Amino acid sequence: MTTNITITKRQRPLPGWVWFIALWCVGVGGAMSLGFAFKILMNLTLFAVK
Repeated sequence: MTTNITITKRQRPLPGWVWFIALWCVGVGGAMSLGFAFKILMNLTLFAVK
């Protein structure tokens, strides 16, 4: 007869500064992608006007 032993470790939550850096990177990446999309849209409309 075998006994199954499960060991559960409680994961520590991430420190606040890790969340700050992660959210900052996500925000900068989102702003850059939005700016890139806006740049492409402006280029398309400027070529259509000419």
